[in-house]
Amino acid sequence: MEYGSKLSLNLFTKVQDDFEKRQYIILSELKKISTEFQYYKIYPHLSELIEIHRTLKDVIKRLADLKSKFPKRIGKIDWVNRTIEHEVVFVDGTDLSAVVNLINWAMPHIEKVISEGIAIHEFVEKGLTVEHVGILPTYKDEGYFFVPDNKSKKLNLFRFELSLFKSSEDEYRSLKTRFLRSLEQGLAQISPGSIKLELIKEEKELPNPATYAFNTKLDFSFHQTILPVAKRKLMRAIYQ
Repeated sequence: MEYGSKLSLNLFTKVQDDFEKRQYIILSELKKISTEFQYYKIYPHLSELIEIHRTLKDVIKRLADLKSKFPKRIGKIDWVNRTIEHEVVFVDGTDLSAVVNLINWAMPHIEKVISEGIAIHEFVEKGLTVEHVGILPTYKDEGYFFVPDNKSKKLNLFRFELSLFKSSEDEYRSLKTRFLRSLEQGLAQISPGSIKLELIKEEKELPNPATYAFNTKLDFSFHQTILPVAKRKLMRAIYQ
């Protein structure tokens, strides 16, 4: 199921002839996202908004720098690579001027909705606890985690694997998860330790897996709120 909004970086390009229309679309999409936040549904809208905001802020900075250094040779924007080609003259009234004006207008509106999403995220995070199950092994890059879905009255079991990616500037860790199965909460009163032992019998390649059990009384959307927050909290728990 697709959860994303229609708010994209493409809305901020070639805006000279329909500036007000772009403003209307941006406000409309932000209102939809804000409504989702009011229903405690934060994924993927919050992460998408933060990335859009980061990119727009970076583009404005680069345009300002290039305008001062190359006032007659600023060209089009490559949104993917965040680069600018020096092809056309940057003067008031050009497409790039309209892009800058639209971005500057949109930023406070985007920031307001981001603040709403962050507040919801922090609320959910406080209401979601996690504990490791049994003895925690030295090797913690693979294992299991259990997350309750109170809305559906189920306990969802997942397997996780951490991967490390290196770039020229930094290192990034990625959490890959695989859904195993759900237990009816009425039948899930068995201890997390018992569930862990059962999984060890089923998947013998992990004889001593790192295992984490989440608990919450919240009954918000599982896939749009509970699970994404749990994944972020899991990564912090692993590296504590």
